Amino acid sequence: MSENIIVRQTRSGIGAKPKTRGTLRALGLGRIGATNTLPDRPEIRGMLRRVPHLVEIESDVS
Repeated sequence: MSENIIVRQTRSGIGAKPKTRGTLRALGLGRIGATNTLPDRPEIRGMLRRVPHLVEIESDVS
């Protein structure tokens, strides 16, 4: 698990709970279409599991 994951925000965080919006910010996302490259670590995977309806994993090397 030393590869990277590319994450893209596909839906807005407006109307979501504050904790969900905070998770998006922690992932480095803020607007629709924003992308970020993150390390493939359990902490990041856990955050992605909290917001699967708002993000899309573009590159997943498992």
